Amino acid sequence: MTIACALIPKLPLLAAAGGRRELLSRPAALAPEPGEPQAVGDVTGAAEAFGVRAGMALSEALARCPELALIPPDADRAEALWEAVLRALEGIGAAVEPGRPGVAFFRVEGLCGLWGGSRERVLAQARRAAPRARLAAGATRLAAFAAARRARALRAPRVLGPAASMRLLAKLPVAVLHDALGWPAGEGRDWEGLSLPPALERLGIRTLGELASLPRDAVADRFGGPGLRAHGIARGVEDPLRPRPFPPGLEAEVELPEATSGAQLERALELLVDRLLASPSRAGRSLRRLRLGARLAGGGGFRAEVALREATARADRLRLALAPKLAELPGPAAKLSLRALATGPPASAQATLRRSPEDRRRERLAEAVRHARAVAGPGAVLRVLEVDPASRVPERRALLTPFTEPQRGPAP
Repeated sequence: MTIACALIPKLPLLAAAGGRRELLSRPAALAPEPGEPQAVGDVTGAAEAFGVRAGMALSEALARCPELALIPPDADRAEALWEAVLRALEGIGAAVEPGRPGVAFFRVEGLCGLWGGSRERVLAQARRAAPRARLAAGATRLAAFAAARRARALRAPRVLGPAASMRLLAKLPVAVLHDALGWPAGEGRDWEGLSLPPALERLGIRTLGELASLPRDAVADRFGGPGLRAHGIARGVEDPLRPRPFPPGLEAEVELPEATSGAQLERALELLVDRLLASPSRAGRSLRRLRLGARLAGGGGFRAEVALREATARADRLRLALAPKLAELPGPAAKLSLRALATGPPASAQATLRRSPEDRRRERLAEAVRHARAVAGPGAVLRVLEVDPASRVPERRALLTPFTEPQRGPAP
């Protein structure tokens, strides 16, 4: 299997800087997002010269570089820029798995028949669709990412075979795990895994080749789940690609004439919800998960996600769920946006007039499962499966398996 990587280096930093290009020539880094761990994001080359790296604790970064400038992140603008690149790649037939803004992966083999029969021609077509992105391909995500990071925009995309991919992985520093442990996206950032690369370096493990040579049991005993996953990545073992589903395409935005806050902001939210519900692309569907974004008047951006307890298309319920997020804005807003991340059944779906208690219990349980998965990802709900209850080894007594939603019984 050959995996291609499309990369725009430091896209979140470029989006946050906007037209202030002079910031990129001095020591600067993305400030932590509100509510997230206090670690810096992407950093400029001048900051890297002081030893500051992405994912480093904010206190350590400032200690290494006291004149470090912190740029407020604008995640909403970065995602908008990257969404255009993802749709361009999907336009050539690629099933894209987003890593983070600026990184995406897709399989090459399925596109060879469409674009000339060779992997090089597929990457050439992807370059024409996304000219700003660096492209490369390898046997794993990390090998393709490392090759794309070393590629130049004007050179032909590089394609690595399995042997070349493993040689490249063995030479990579363990710091690349800061990126690799965040793939695939969609289930939240692995903040526990972000502390793994510094811990490995303190133990004298500098490269992925050194990590791969360690016994798996020793890595599991010392670092747990994140260590096992990093050990597998170092040996070229990764989870299968998880292409993103077709996006709902439901989005609305409101430009505010001046810095707005308080009651005026609530009126703008009302207008935003009405525009989203009136969008023709909603096609009568209810809404389950929403993302509220804001462009701040003083620079930077804000975003917050809301998972509804029950999918709905009622404007009053949507406003009640979104209104508390307005109080979390760090400053006056110049623009509000609202995007549907997950939709539910058609809003006109009718329930039966009479249902048994068992049917009502199954329906409530299924709705609770869908709500938990909307908040924490597909792996949020698991089922305990007894395998060998009489075993002396605790790990053999039961296993965790994906929970299947209860099926609604026939109407009485």
